[in-house]
Amino acid sequence: MRKRVISDVQQVGASPSGDWLNLEDLAEVEISSEDAAHPIESALVPGTGNGWRASAPGKQTIRLLFAQPQTLRRIWLSFVESSVQRTQEYVLRCSVDGGQSFRDIVRQQWNFSPDGANSQNEDHRVELAAVNVLELVITPDIGNQAAFASLAQLRIA
Repeated sequence: MRKRVISDVQQVGASPSGDWLNLEDLAEVEISSEDAAHPIESALVPGTGNGWRASAPGKQTIRLLFAQPQTLRRIWLSFVESSVQRTQEYVLRCSVDGGQSFRDIVRQQWNFSPDGANSQNEDHRVELAAVNVLELVITPDIGNQAAFASLAQLRIA
């Protein structure tokens, strides 16, 4: 029997390699809700926790306000749901005028199932110039207003 150990397999929820922006230094964060045990820094800063979770059910917004306009080429999102079956929708939008107007980058739905698909990783390749606001709106379950939004990781390059 032959066996080979593969060392570069990406783990579910693990960040992909990349030259990610240091969001702690470059952006201010606005959030509509936050569970104290799962602060937003846990999703934005590598190695700081198990991701962000809302403290209130329903649609939630995470907004990154850049001090200086940024050119964005890659946006990587990771969501994990291992206990509840639900259909999540998220919208990623950007603004070049300080939030006066927004342009949709992507709108996507995903069906989570504890017995099957319990994670979603999305690697969006973009060409966005002079972005000063990046907004993520999460509807945790399009059929259940009592569901809680969460985000395992968000990385931007």
